[in-house]
Amino acid sequence: MFEEKDNMEETKKEAAPAPAGDDFATLYSQSIISVSEGQIVKGKIINITSKEVVVDIGYKSEGSIALFEFPDQESLKIGDEVEVYVESKEDDNGMVVLSREKAARAVGWEMVVNRHNEGDIVDGKVTKKVKGGFMVDIGVEAFLPASLAALKSFGNLNQIMGQSFPFKIVKINKARKNIVVSRKDALMQQKEEDRKKLLDGLQQGSLVSGIVRNITDFGAFVDLGAGIIGLLHITDMAWGRVSHPSEVLAIGDTIEVMVLGFDKENLKVSLGLKQKTPNPWETVDAKYPAGTKVKGTVVNLMPYGAFVELEKGVEGLLHISELSWTKKYGHPNELLAIGDRIEAQVLDVDKNAKKIALGLKQLESNPWLEVETKYPVSTHVKGKVRNLTDYGAFVELEDGIDGLVHVSDISWTKRVTHPKDVFKKGEKVEAVVLSVDATNRRISLGIKQLTPDPWDDIAAKYPPDTVLDGKVTKVANFGLFVEVAPDLEGLAHISEIPLAEGEKLEEKYKVGDEFKVKVIKVDSIQHKIALSLKGV
Repeated sequence: MFEEKDNMEETKKEAAPAPAGDDFATLYSQSIISVSEGQIVKGKIINITSKEVVVDIGYKSEGSIALFEFPDQESLKIGDEVEVYVESKEDDNGMVVLSREKAARAVGWEMVVNRHNEGDIVDGKVTKKVKGGFMVDIGVEAFLPASLAALKSFGNLNQIMGQSFPFKIVKINKARKNIVVSRKDALMQQKEEDRKKLLDGLQQGSLVSGIVRNITDFGAFVDLGAGIIGLLHITDMAWGRVSHPSEVLAIGDTIEVMVLGFDKENLKVSLGLKQKTPNPWETVDAKYPAGTKVKGTVVNLMPYGAFVELEKGVEGLLHISELSWTKKYGHPNELLAIGDRIEAQVLDVDKNAKKIALGLKQLESNPWLEVETKYPVSTHVKGKVRNLTDYGAFVELEDGIDGLVHVSDISWTKRVTHPKDVFKKGEKVEAVVLSVDATNRRISLGIKQLTPDPWDDIAAKYPPDTVLDGKVTKVANFGLFVEVAPDLEGLAHISEIPLAEGEKLEEKYKVGDEFKVKVIKVDSIQHKIALSLKGV
């Protein structure tokens, strides 16, 4: 179109005679070009008013364009050349009606359809909201349906007004001169490209940045971008103890992590945070050899012991049995509290298993090393009953040193069912040291050993067939326990008790029943007397 106009002007230059005198009117009439409605022509600005711009397009009359059609009004000046669209040859004032916007739109259309195809990505600016979507300036107005304006996660669509984005051309209708674009498809394509780029760059040991999107009891999910989510497990957050991921991270944190593993097919990425720093356990055996005195902070208490942090990422276990040489604790919290700063001794180091055994009692001398010298066997001692159990009584000889009087060592002759039948807590008693085991911290005591063993005398005093007065002290399913003298019992086995057919022992005899019994045998070694009710 423009080429045809230029040829016409060139033809006029060759055919037109030089202007002279009264021939000006003839020259003017010959220089006028012919224009038609819908044509795009070049013109020159000859006047600018507050409402319009007057343009000479070489036609017999000038054309006018509304001033608002020029976006750069401040830079307009007389003499500028502009391309305009001829809407009609003359209006009521005899001027050609021109449009700058329509010219720009027509030129933009030709430029867009010549340079781009469906599926291409173009930059554009959202200019206005219309029914069903938005209009986008991509060099020509294009329609952006609301359904293609954003991804599902996007909030208020009105936020995109006036914003510039990449758009994907999804439809070009040349007949109707309209174009449909999609921001959603452009975002998805960009996301896919970013994902491919990220996947190509992911390697084991590489460092990547991400945003913490979610925190669970077992770890944190980190958004690496392009739709790829990696798992940072709680065990890979720090070299030391982490009770919950929230102690280290918060949702929304931007962190740098190391790629530990990557499954490209299933898009699974394992991440690590502690791996960015050296493993402190690599040097613990040299830094904390056995026997070393160390200082640390109590960070956790369990029924079996206390965990002590020696440095960031390195903890040792102070077992409950290593708290004291003499005192027995039911729980470490009886002595320690979380946050306590303590001194301890390293007992053992296992670098591979990441374990350090600590001791508190080792900072003091072991009183049990002197026990064998201080309390030799057969020594008579005095102490206070500290505790009573089913099997015996613990007697405190000195602070932290207890001896056990077993229930069998309370009396030579009396059958003691429970030590509480003989002793009371806090009661002072005298005993004999029977044995000392300093290694296992045990002292055996005896009460009956304060007096000679009377069973040899009992055997002589009660020969077989001796008839005695007896009193039932206990009825068992195998026989009767019968007291034959103060604190002296014998057993009448059921086979030595006359019972009628169908008669039951527990129905015939009761505790407290008195009758004559006959001695069958006295065992001075086993400390037993066998009795019989038959033939008495």
